[in-house]
Amino acid sequence: MTNENSRNTIIFIVCSALILGVYWFAVLRPQAERRAVQQQAQAEQSQTAENAARTALSPQGPTFVTDRSQALSTAARVPIQSGTLKGSLSLQGGRIDDLFLTDYKETQDKPEPVELFRPQGMQNAYFAQFGWTGPNVVGGVPGPNTVWRLTAGSTLTPTTPVTLTWDNGQGLRFTRLVSVDDRYVFSILDTVQNLGTQSITIAPYGSVQRQGVPPLAGSSHIVHEGAIGTFGKPGDYRTEQKKYKDWLKEPRIENASTGGWLGITDKYWLAALLPQQNEAVETEFRVRDVNGGQQLEANILGAARTIQPGGTATETQRLFAGVKRAEVLKTYEETLHLPRFVYAIDWGMFWFLTRPIFWILENVYGLVGSFGVAILALTVIVKLVMFPLANNAYASMSKMRNLQPKMEEIKKKFKDDPQKQQQETMALYQKEKINPVAGCLPLLLQIPVFYALYKVLTVTIEMRHQPFLGFIHDLSARDPSVVWNLFGLIPWNPATLPLLGGLLVGPLGIGLLAVAYGLTMWLQTAMNPPAADPVQRQIFQFMPLVFTFIMAPFAAGLLVYWAWSNILTILQQYYIMHRYKAENPIDDFIARIRKTKAA
Repeated sequence: MTNENSRNTIIFIVCSALILGVYWFAVLRPQAERRAVQQQAQAEQSQTAENAARTALSPQGPTFVTDRSQALSTAARVPIQSGTLKGSLSLQGGRIDDLFLTDYKETQDKPEPVELFRPQGMQNAYFAQFGWTGPNVVGGVPGPNTVWRLTAGSTLTPTTPVTLTWDNGQGLRFTRLVSVDDRYVFSILDTVQNLGTQSITIAPYGSVQRQGVPPLAGSSHIVHEGAIGTFGKPGDYRTEQKKYKDWLKEPRIENASTGGWLGITDKYWLAALLPQQNEAVETEFRVRDVNGGQQLEANILGAARTIQPGGTATETQRLFAGVKRAEVLKTYEETLHLPRFVYAIDWGMFWFLTRPIFWILENVYGLVGSFGVAILALTVIVKLVMFPLANNAYASMSKMRNLQPKMEEIKKKFKDDPQKQQQETMALYQKEKINPVAGCLPLLLQIPVFYALYKVLTVTIEMRHQPFLGFIHDLSARDPSVVWNLFGLIPWNPATLPLLGGLLVGPLGIGLLAVAYGLTMWLQTAMNPPAADPVQRQIFQFMPLVFTFIMAPFAAGLLVYWAWSNILTILQQYYIMHRYKAENPIDDFIARIRKTKAA
């Protein structure tokens, strides 16, 4: 029995280590990183205030304004209005630098739309600009400070493009036609006319620029935020990613590509440059020091072209500025022939599970109209796929439970001969055709599914702000209910309690879903064959309580999946145990109720 106990202990440790590893990877590490970022931001703010007090007469670095209207008023603007976007385009530099996503709110409590771009002059300015490079061109080419003239159109909409012009005074006339579709793609058609007497050589460029990294951006380990792009040539494209913290350590990353795309991504939002897919381009992710701060850039440089006197050159570039919604990205991938554009969503290393899981959820949601119900349906599908394996495992476990008396007899009979105990036990297993490790296999196979579903709930915009069961307002966030006020039945906010309030709604904030998960895990554990070793038995009995706290911070949708999965497992296991006439806590409970009623 010693060898069997050791093997069971090893199996238990491996299973627990895998689950705890997922928890550390998906929850503890991101939380620690977010706290570190917040602490660093607070320290930097404190240091900035101290430095400002010391150098009031000669301040270092840029002076930012907090009033958006003040930043917008520094240059004439063209309004942008579509079904999904609103904002404005600056005539200074021709920048697209003021943009909101009208279909999405910052939070459920705030009606303000999500801000994507913000203008120069504000902290963490974020924008896109396009133009030409030509260092030896007499009179120059339009740059970031060039003031364009609006010569056609008044408001940029899907049906009304606008035209900007600029003349360098030395025979070059630049015309820019800006249009936007009904979703998230801008098209920039630049035309250059050489009205002079000398040939000129210029090259087109596009750039997405972010001045500094917002405090909480890139703090999650499970979600990619930072530089992203797909490079290569037809038939051989690859997607590259650099998180903000890694990007800052490698300030210049260059790639040559035919077509492709690149940009800057947040958890749900993306700003990406989309060149012509048959054009050879040079791309770079770059970090520059600008006005005492760091400016992160995703840049594309097109091939140089020579324009003879009287000649004309044109260049079309596109900008995606919007939501990383799978169906939207897939549509652009097909219509604009963008390679791997759907991989702007961080599907993770288990993409072969994550994408099918998302596809199932999305399609079931289209049928039932509720992502919560879709998660329940997904759980049933997963259980059906694993049904044969689980059936064999539960049958083996039921047989082991029935063999407990015989195993105890072997243990007593050969109590002084552990080797003989092991031999007799294995012979008993072989006789009854039992695999003692079969019960752990379904759990091991569900870990990738667990991680893939967690990835789906975390990175896909489709889950954001989806309600379920009345008290859950966002399946992608943690359960808002707390046990300390009886899940909302007591009109008291535990967060208001001095000293302990943060703990009661934080690490100790056990919600209704976590309790449901813990209870179902306890019942499932009670239905399994008891471990032969008393120490192992106590550990297994204690694990449901431990995992109740471990699982509480996870997304509510994930807890819905896991608790419902436990319920289905219990029903399946009970049926098999009942068929094999194995003792189980459900039958024992029913028997006690009947006995009480009879009495």
